[in-house]
Amino acid sequence: MGEQASHEKREREEARATEGAGAGQQPLLLGVIGDPIQHSKSPAMHTAALEACGIAGAYLPFHVKGNRLEEAIRGIRALGFRGINVTVPHKVEVMSCLDRIDEGARLIGAVNTIVNDEGVLTGYNTDGIGYIRSLKEEAAPELKGKRVLVLGSGGAARGIVYALLQEQPGLVTIANRTAEKARELAAEWAHLGSLSGCGMEELDAVLPGVDLIINTTSVGMHPHVGDCPLNARQIPEGIVVSDLIYNPLKTELLRQAEVRGCTIHSGLGMFIYQGAYAFERWTGRSAPIEAMRAAVLASMHQ
Repeated sequence: MGEQASHEKREREEARATEGAGAGQQPLLLGVIGDPIQHSKSPAMHTAALEACGIAGAYLPFHVKGNRLEEAIRGIRALGFRGINVTVPHKVEVMSCLDRIDEGARLIGAVNTIVNDEGVLTGYNTDGIGYIRSLKEEAAPELKGKRVLVLGSGGAARGIVYALLQEQPGLVTIANRTAEKARELAAEWAHLGSLSGCGMEELDAVLPGVDLIINTTSVGMHPHVGDCPLNARQIPEGIVVSDLIYNPLKTELLRQAEVRGCTIHSGLGMFIYQGAYAFERWTGRSAPIEAMRAAVLASMHQ
């Protein structure tokens, strides 16, 4: 009886998810907006997900300039899109165009996923939860009580730190080139956990005590693959080192950490899982993780 009820609930969720696409009669319309957008691996990933689940639909990239953002979001309603992803530089500005903002996205101050429920647009942020899911599965299954160093205090860092604090770490230290920015973020969320902020020049005093380093900056991203946000000597031996960058899959930071016997974790899993959470919100179906991962890896080798 329990299995039957669960099956019926799943059928209701799937039916509801396709209402915005004409109760199953029209293909599910999905996409991603950004500026630039041609580099995005999201179309390959979500196209593979739709195919793996047998869902008729399309996921397309749209190059939207900042001065056309509001028009683009109105188009989502008018064209009957079920939802879209939002990438740089629109994650903050798009919030003013939406009807509802999820509490987590509001606190983070950025939206990367929009769901259209019969013309009502709700914004979510799946970056942080996608990252934590990947980190726990691939490198650090237990985060409670851990001492974490987060490099950077921008939009990506906000999503990561907010999701990380839900795991009850012992201490999160945010380091930024402008120390004041790091301290401001730490003060803003002091009520959510144990936080501190510092400048990059203060890291020699911080690093010996950390269990996990997370790089949220763009240092080391293609094409500047030789850059590293830390000196190799600063990386403690045997800890977990994670980088949000997934192109290249193994950044210079991760290469140096591997030499020092660390467990390393790339940004590929975060990218896949943030997409998986978005896919599940749009469709009511479990995301086909392995099909999505294979599609991203294949697109990177093209």
